Amino acid sequence: MRRGSRRVVVTGMGVVSPIGTGLETFWAALVEGRPGVGPITRFDPSGLDCRIAGEVRDFEPTRYMDRKEARRSDRFIQMAIAASVMAVEDAGLDPDRPLGPGAGVVIGSGIGGMETWESSFRTLIEKGPDRVSPFTVPMMISNMAAGMVSIRFGAEGPNRCTVSACASGADAIGDAFRIIQRGDADLILAGGSEAAITPFAIASFSAARSLSTRNDEPERASRPFDRDRDGFVMGEGAGIVVLEALEHALARKARIHAEVIGYGATGDAYHITQPAPEGRGAARAMELALQDAGVAPTDVGYINAHGTSTEYNDWYETVAIKRVFADYAYRLAVSSTKSMTGHLLGAAGGVEAIATVLAIERGVLPPTINLDHPDPRCDLDYVPHKARPAHVDVALSNSFGFGGHNAVLVFRRYQEAA
Repeated sequence: MRRGSRRVVVTGMGVVSPIGTGLETFWAALVEGRPGVGPITRFDPSGLDCRIAGEVRDFEPTRYMDRKEARRSDRFIQMAIAASVMAVEDAGLDPDRPLGPGAGVVIGSGIGGMETWESSFRTLIEKGPDRVSPFTVPMMISNMAAGMVSIRFGAEGPNRCTVSACASGADAIGDAFRIIQRGDADLILAGGSEAAITPFAIASFSAARSLSTRNDEPERASRPFDRDRDGFVMGEGAGIVVLEALEHALARKARIHAEVIGYGATGDAYHITQPAPEGRGAARAMELALQDAGVAPTDVGYINAHGTSTEYNDWYETVAIKRVFADYAYRLAVSSTKSMTGHLLGAAGGVEAIATVLAIERGVLPPTINLDHPDPRCDLDYVPHKARPAHVDVALSNSFGFGGHNAVLVFRRYQEAA
């Protein structure tokens, strides 16, 4: 398939995460290896097998929207708007000036308004149908983060939501990349948002035996690639980037964080929750992304792994990296920032894309914390415990999801010449 020829760059980034809101707070926590996992406080988790999560504790929605709008928005929408405001400001754009028809929005969410769904259903059962809010549907549906961000910034171009489970945020950035490449927009706000730390969601993932039950030491619960990992830790947040056609960014003299040069997406066609054996789908996604980027495996200096802290994901992602990079895999730095943030589901790809861009731009690789006893099957360089200075020109960000969704993004240090 013939791709568009336009180069696409990252000019703005905004993040809401369990380890901090705002780029500098987020980055400082990554470099320090600070965990964001703790006891659940948003509701009483008594009786649940898992009572820990990566909650966002420093988030005040009325800093980014008025009180009335905040009341009529689910938490995942609030976080998407907040991260978008930060990204727009970081891009040097006026957040109060409409972006117009040349700008679009692509924001993914794996679940959408879970808090609204649960509270509205309780209202229905306890108080009757007449007490259900007329705002329930627009607060609940997954596309409304994209819709509300489009309204907030007057972005009249392509406006959509990508739903591919834990690959949603990465697929959203990949979709936006393609849209700009082919000339259907000049600028797009893209990424993911999720706020699913709720009783029903935690109970459901616990029933599937997906979550860690290391309740007595939550800061050590998310431990990708470690022999003693026992499941992922639910997190929440949003990661939004401003993507622009290079000529558009240069025309307005924008600061450029990095360039997006490749995107690969595949399906495992194997199982609803388990990754394909030997990481076949993940490997093909990485191969396609590298081919799309026009770079060799040996050009890559860092991979921000999906690294969920679950048995099969960590093992098969390691195998997939070896399939793609062969012997060079052992010279690659690979780390999982989920060891600090927990797993943000549909927001993970957006937040981790930002971590990857910052690693390139600032010359520091975030660590994988809690890697005390490496699984013998996971034998790559996972940047254990401490951040590492490194000059990286090309990096990958991996995101894989239930249902067999695989998405890989390739970023490169910006160079004036192609």
